[in-house]
Amino acid sequence: MVRAVQYPVVTKNRLEAFSDGVFAIAITLLVIELQPPDLAPDETLTHGLWLEWPGYVAYLVSFLTIGVIWLNHHRVFTQVAQVDGPLLVLNLNLLLWTALIPFPTAVVADFLGQGGEPARTAVAVYSAVYVVMGASFGGLFVWITHDDRLLQRLPPPEVVRAARFRFTLGLAVYLLALALAFVWPPLALALHAAMALYYAFDQASVPADRPG
Repeated sequence: MVRAVQYPVVTKNRLEAFSDGVFAIAITLLVIELQPPDLAPDETLTHGLWLEWPGYVAYLVSFLTIGVIWLNHHRVFTQVAQVDGPLLVLNLNLLLWTALIPFPTAVVADFLGQGGEPARTAVAVYSAVYVVMGASFGGLFVWITHDDRLLQRLPPPEVVRAARFRFTLGLAVYLLALALAFVWPPLALALHAAMALYYAFDQASVPADRPG
């Protein structure tokens, strides 16, 4: 006889507190890659700092992204009334890929400025992590909105579909950025920055009424 998997009882507050800790650590790790430049003989500090521009760009985009992940995670769970087992697993999956973002950020910081194959590969790795992260967050959002057990109220189906479209739009853009990474890496990074700005606005709320 096969027994159903029993998940530990975790309150919503505990889930959010643990998630907040992971987001805080991930966003703090980004700054570790910002190091003072090693100056060549007769090189000015101004020139040395300028050569570090890929690190500044990677840090800014990744900081904005993790920041809006945290922001939308808060927006999503404000609407959640209770936590179930699959939601715990989906949330851990999101944290898995979010915590990985500092690694491709460091790769971009080291290789974007070289141009050519290193820059393309670096941004492709960066974009691939964002694709998986976007799919993870989208899956979590779809599970939360699939019935009325987890939300405080069940909106009409068309409201749910519209909310899911807004929330998962970034996945399509991340896939586009992944393709562009092999052609024009700076444009791919610009798309990631644009998505961070897009998600800075509330795309996670599921209004209870029908859209106007």
